[in-house]
Amino acid sequence: MGLFDKKYCDVCGEKIGLFGNRKLEDANLCKKCEGKLSPWFSGRRHSSLEEIKEQLAYREENREAVKAFHTTKTFGKDMKVLVDEDAKKFMVTRSKKLEEDNPDVMDFSQVTACDLKVNEHRLELKTKNDEGKQVSYDPPKYEYSYDFAMTIDVDHPYIDDIKFTLNTFALKTGEFQVNEAGFEQHPKSEGEPKSGIGGILTAIADAARSSVPNQEYQAYLAMAKELKDTLMGTGAEAEETLQEEEAPAPALPEADTGADTPKIAVTCPYCRALTTPNEKGCCEYCGGDLKGI
Repeated sequence: MGLFDKKYCDVCGEKIGLFGNRKLEDANLCKKCEGKLSPWFSGRRHSSLEEIKEQLAYREENREAVKAFHTTKTFGKDMKVLVDEDAKKFMVTRSKKLEEDNPDVMDFSQVTACDLKVNEHRLELKTKNDEGKQVSYDPPKYEYSYDFAMTIDVDHPYIDDIKFTLNTFALKTGEFQVNEAGFEQHPKSEGEPKSGIGGILTAIADAARSSVPNQEYQAYLAMAKELKDTLMGTGAEAEETLQEEEAPAPALPEADTGADTPKIAVTCPYCRALTTPNEKGCCEYCGGDLKGI
């Protein structure tokens, strides 16, 4: 078959334009059918025709999940994570026409990791020397900016991970570098005493300059944490549930053994509670026999 021979999509049967072929392992795919695949899918070249047809069937079923989706919380500026807290589902999209664009609806339980990476960028500032040429400052000066990159790893038949930034535009902080906790690192004082009372005051001033919170930076950190807590069930609600699950079982009727009771606290091997055995030598929570422990 020649390079310029006509090709047809093995899914829809339509003729494929000169530069419109999207190769599969064993077939051809047109751009229109490729556009129906998940936007987070990256394995098209290594997929068979049968696998692509299965994904397209899943994508059609996904439309019903989009219709049933009820957004209760949103994260992000441009690319957004939409959350349905009642159904414990989410989707990641920048679309405003959800039913038309059909973003993948996934369960919280499919999330295996949710991590933030703050990417720092710096641009060196220049000055002009006596000859009018641009040269570096001594010491060098920089302007800083930051992007807040999220990666959501999922256990999904067609998606491995979802990568996007919480911010739309880079957060610019001028000459102030920002540390991991979101505090600006202001330039240190120069030309001031480095010892004695003057040095102490200089050190205090430098510490104060390095303790200024960048509220927008910290807001992104808080957003990332809340997103992770929501998707992975590590927030306050999950902690309350965990406490309820770990609550000690009601005490069982105590057997009258007449045994001497140790007076020190021990870990019950039955309910794992830290307990001081009662007068019968039993766990005060579950009633388990603790004699000999």
